[in-house]
Amino acid sequence: MLAILDNCGVNKKATSRSPLTTRLLIALGCALLSLSLGLASSAQAQSSQKRKKVFIQNTKSVGFKDKSAAGSAKASSSMSLNPELFQRKNPNELILDSEANLDYRVVQGCLRRSFNEDNLPASIGIDNRQFAEFFKNQTKGFFDHMRGDCIPYAAAFTTRNRFDSLSIMNGPFQDSKTEVWTFTPSAFGGFLVQQDFLKNESKNLTEIRVPLREVLYDPRKLGDKLPVELVWELNSIIKQIYPEDNNSLENPNSVVRLIVDFGDRERWAQIWSAEIIDPSSKEVFASAFWVERADLPGGFFTASGESLERTFWTNPLSYRRISRGVGMVKASSGKRSKSNAPVAQAAPNKQRYRAHMGIDYAAPIGTPVFSVANGKVVHMGFSGAFGNLIVLEHPGNYHTYYAHLSNYNPELELGNEVRRGLEIGYVGTTGRSTGPHLHFELRKDGIYVDPYGSRTQLDLWSMRDNESGQLTREILLLGSPINR
Repeated sequence: MLAILDNCGVNKKATSRSPLTTRLLIALGCALLSLSLGLASSAQAQSSQKRKKVFIQNTKSVGFKDKSAAGSAKASSSMSLNPELFQRKNPNELILDSEANLDYRVVQGCLRRSFNEDNLPASIGIDNRQFAEFFKNQTKGFFDHMRGDCIPYAAAFTTRNRFDSLSIMNGPFQDSKTEVWTFTPSAFGGFLVQQDFLKNESKNLTEIRVPLREVLYDPRKLGDKLPVELVWELNSIIKQIYPEDNNSLENPNSVVRLIVDFGDRERWAQIWSAEIIDPSSKEVFASAFWVERADLPGGFFTASGESLERTFWTNPLSYRRISRGVGMVKASSGKRSKSNAPVAQAAPNKQRYRAHMGIDYAAPIGTPVFSVANGKVVHMGFSGAFGNLIVLEHPGNYHTYYAHLSNYNPELELGNEVRRGLEIGYVGTTGRSTGPHLHFELRKDGIYVDPYGSRTQLDLWSMRDNESGQLTREILLLGSPINR
């Protein structure tokens, strides 16, 4: 073979001097060699194409489809996994938002009118001379529109009793003439004032009253009154704010008063306020209000300023029992040996552990899994140890992971925008799973966060300085009128 190769191209001069018979044999050998090499090259090319096709098919099976308006322009990027979604990063790299107001609180009431109405800030505990002067100059016309004998107010304070926002209303009535003025400190020094009218706010809002017992114990009856995702959300709200230390449940007349935006093609349906009240005495036992955010998912806060969001971000199931949390678990010992030789036992102090990042919620197969916040589907498909996995992307560079699913919502597709409370999948035992459960993870900047950690304080669960005014104004505009 080497001689033939040499005479086919390397030593043409010597070949030309060979006898005729020899040259014919060499020519025949060259032809056969060329044919053999051509067939091998063709087989190799087909094998290469075949491997490439299998790779694409395997990528498609992960569930990635191009849902963008660009279509084929983004086809290549949509056909590959995003490694950032599965990369394990050092928890020490996580930097939490330091602007969160951990000592945030709200006070409210209805201050009796007097001749010194412009002294209202000092009367309710706002000790700020500069703001007192600003308030006095700005409200000269406001008090001319007052109705009733008291001034409803809601004021927010932060660390060291620092004034954060103040909302006042022109009387304890809610109608087309109701107006609310909100004062907040400016980031550039000084103060800002915003005027809002209930007649403008109520265009897309509807008031609904439902029995408290139905919300707590039979939410299925609410299906004809609210979208299913709002039923799930309302049940979670009421269970958090329900005051167990009074007789609100014992009172058969207790109702939940809701202010709801049913949404349209441009807006999600949204609960803006929820109150547990006694309709006869008009006593408000507890309440919660929605605060919209530009760069973070919105959140619910009570009328006293307490955030309800930590519970929402750890509540992906309607039925749940935590079987395992973030921490260290024993590592698998690998496959058992098929031989009869005894397996050497590791010493007690040599036991290997691996980090278990996430929360395992034990539940029967088929239990619905809900999105914990508004977001976008950035992964939906099988992913190794995760099994069937959905990953949602949320504003603020947060991601939530829902693993070991038995199936997905058949209407859900990659790239879909989903609302909090949407049924996205069902509990299963796919991937590396020892039994039916949901493996849930919350990640910030790609780093695992323990939502149950006592030291975990995220900007999701705190009121920031520029959001305080929205809460105090909604307490007055959307909450039941405050009685003195």
